[in-house]
Amino acid sequence: MKLATRKDGTRDGQLIVVSRDLSIACIADAIAPTLQRVLDDWTFYAPQLQTLYTELNHHRARNTFAFDPAECMAPLPRAYQWADGSAYVNHVELVRKARGAEMPPEFWTDPLMYQGGSDDFIGPTDDIVCASEDFGIDFEAEVAVVTADVPMGASPARALEGVRLLMLVNDVSLRNLIPAELAKGFGFFQSKPASSFSPVAVTPDELGDDWRGGRVHRPLTVKWNDKKFGVPECGEDMVFDFGQLVAHVCKTRNVRAGTIVGSGTISNKDRSRGSACIAEKRMLETIERGAPETAFMRYGDRVRIEMFDTQGKSIFGAINQAVSPLDE
Repeated sequence: MKLATRKDGTRDGQLIVVSRDLSIACIADAIAPTLQRVLDDWTFYAPQLQTLYTELNHHRARNTFAFDPAECMAPLPRAYQWADGSAYVNHVELVRKARGAEMPPEFWTDPLMYQGGSDDFIGPTDDIVCASEDFGIDFEAEVAVVTADVPMGASPARALEGVRLLMLVNDVSLRNLIPAELAKGFGFFQSKPASSFSPVAVTPDELGDDWRGGRVHRPLTVKWNDKKFGVPECGEDMVFDFGQLVAHVCKTRNVRAGTIVGSGTISNKDRSRGSACIAEKRMLETIERGAPETAFMRYGDRVRIEMFDTQGKSIFGAINQAVSPLDE
């Protein structure tokens, strides 16, 4: 099924069920008011939502309306936890190669991960607001999962069973703030502002055979100012699957329902597929020509991130955002 959160003036929005083709929707508050409530008691609420989803797809649901991504918040407008991995080690390898650093061998066996802010996510069509263009504004196209409760010490197989939903992510990065932050030895903070998510979150079965081995086996289309920037394959070159990523999160803690775990920037060794972030293109330019040539985003620039099924239909809807200045 496909679930979304509609803007209603509250912090957590209104839960809606969206048709498979993303054309219509209906309010689900007679079942549960918010997506977090559903995740807190999945076995009780999910069957009821599945019934409503079936009725919606067969045009038997009542009080339906046209689905509009512009009316959506992030599926989870705020979450108890947002942990973003770096499962595509090729991306990390390029970062280090561009600055002449060695690649530690443990990067291939132990996932990199940071914990981002989760109290104020951005809606799929809301602007990316930034105080200065000089911060080095970049998009990062990713896939993420939303979990149920997963106990501390869970194996990757057990952790994968806890995946309830899948989403797309734009993990916005402020590249020019990163070096100074990392130099302090304490990780990302100001260089990782609010992330944005696809209009809908989908259950894994919506992907059919394209969800297997804890990976999404579909290409992800990234456009910058309406020009194709990259179409990397999500299932390829993903060193750590989502079972491993979630297990990494719960190595020393319980993971609670509503935790979001990201894949990190999608990155393929096949360079003909392009990139999912500007920084990676700049790294390749540095490696090949000695210096980066592509500038970061400016005010008014737009990024679009979307995944299509084998029939060319959008699965999650599009993240479609412009960059705007902070109002004085």
